[in-house]
Amino acid sequence: MKQRSSIIGSVEALPHRVASHLSREIEGGDIIPGARLPTESQLADKFGVSRNVVREAIAQLRADGMIEARQGIGAFVMAPEQRTAIRIDREALKDQRNMEQLFELRSILETESATFAAARCASDDLDAIKAALDRMGGEERWEDGSIEADLLFHRAIARATGNSYIYTFISFVCEQIRQSIHYARLTNPLHDLVEVNVAEHVRIYDALAAHDPQAAGEAMRRHIEGAAARVGVELTAKLNRGK
Repeated sequence: MKQRSSIIGSVEALPHRVASHLSREIEGGDIIPGARLPTESQLADKFGVSRNVVREAIAQLRADGMIEARQGIGAFVMAPEQRTAIRIDREALKDQRNMEQLFELRSILETESATFAAARCASDDLDAIKAALDRMGGEERWEDGSIEADLLFHRAIARATGNSYIYTFISFVCEQIRQSIHYARLTNPLHDLVEVNVAEHVRIYDALAAHDPQAAGEAMRRHIEGAAARVGVELTAKLNRGK
């Protein structure tokens, strides 16, 4: 008898697990754009799950824009340039190269976000950014609440740009970096990590409050480089090698 795949270990979030595995196969080129996915029955047999689980997984991939369902024919893989949704597989971020690419994206988006915010932010924007900063350095700094405050800080800066698209993209990226913040807190001395991280955010806030776009962008760039280094990604070295 054909042995079923062992990647699906428990019944918890089975559709998500199946969808994540198929997503990795698509992103890795094992299933190429334009190819038809195996049938529900074949996928159910491969993963050792019910066809209902497979249907839910396919629906998730369709919602993520990775596949297109054609009535009576099957589900087909969309080329990256054809996709109408953005998705980052959190399991894929366990791969160091993927984490490097995420921080490169952050550096591009958030450095420019800080630059725009410094030029455009109003007093209520600064109040929101300062409130998040105070939470990061306050009583919650040793707890998970400081992680939420950290992400809120970055989202508040994005909102201060006055550009809804920047806010949407950075809000999306913020949810992906939550995992990297948890990892940094586990792999670095917590006291040193918190002190350095808060100090980086203070420099960003000070530049924003001074309405200095260049200083704000530079402070954000240095923070992203520092955050990357705390999870083993050296952005500066990679940029220098590209020159």
